Amino acid sequence: KEHLLLAKQVGVPNIVVFLNKEDQVDDPELLELVQLEVQETLEAYEFPGEEVPIVTGSALLALEALIENTEASDNKWVEKIYTLMEQVDSYIPTPERETDKTFLMAVEDVFSITGRGTVATGRVERGVLKTNETVDLVGLGDTKNVTVTGLEMFQKTLDETVAGDNVGVLLRGVQKDEIQRGMVIAAPNSIEPHTKFEAQVYVLTKEEGGRHTPFFPGYRPQFYVRTTDVTGKIENFTADDGSETKMVIPGDRVKMVV
Repeated sequence: KEHLLLAKQVGVPNIVVFLNKEDQVDDPELLELVQLEVQETLEAYEFPGEEVPIVTGSALLALEALIENTEASDNKWVEKIYTLMEQVDSYIPTPERETDKTFLMAVEDVFSITGRGTVATGRVERGVLKTNETVDLVGLGDTKNVTVTGLEMFQKTLDETVAGDNVGVLLRGVQKDEIQRGMVIAAPNSIEPHTKFEAQVYVLTKEEGGRHTPFFPGYRPQFYVRTTDVTGKIENFTADDGSETKMVIPGDRVKMVV
C-alpha cells in the first residue's frame, strides 16, 4: 500500500501489477481473490483498478529457467515475464519528451578523460543541447558558464542530445573537483539556486511507511532532490487554517519553511 501511496504522491500516472510467487498458490480461487483485493486497493488510491493490467507469475522460476537455458522462451514462467512486458508496452504510454523547454540535466556522476577534460553524466530532464553551446553549472558555489565540447551516449558521439537521453557531457575548462553529483547543467540564466523554500507536505503515518513520532521546529531531515541529498532545517510550520503550530504528528498536512 505504501508503494501505491508514494506512486500517487509523486505523480506516477500509470502502473502495471505483477503478482509474484504464483507457483506457491495451489488454489486458483485464492489467486482470483488476491487479484480482486489488489483491484480494490488500486481503487482506494485512485488508480483505475479494473483497467490496470495484473499479471501473475514467478520471477524466481523464470530466472532459473533462463539460467539453465537462455533460449527457454517456451517455458511457462518465462512466457509470463514476456506477457508482463507486453502489458507494460501496451498499457504504459510513451512519455512525451519536453524538447520545447530550456535545457536541464541533473549530474549523476563525474569523471575525467585524459587529454580531453571533465565529463558529467546524467539523464536529460528537458530541452535540447548541442555541441559548442554554452551551459551553466548550478549548485555548489557560484554559477559557472562553460562550453560543451562533446556529447556521448552508449559510446556513440552525438551532435545533440534531447530530453530522456542518458548522456555524457564533455565540458571545457572544468576541473573534476568543480562539479559533483547533485549539481545541474542548465541553459544559461534559466534557473537560480535557492537555500530556503516553503513546501506543503503530508507526513506519512506509521501504517503508510512513515514516521512513528512527532517532530518540532528545528528538526533536520534529509532532502532528496533529483540526484542530490542534503540536510535541511525546518524553521516553522503552518497548519491548514493558517495558524502556526509547534508540533507535527504523522498524518498531518502542513506548510513548512525549510
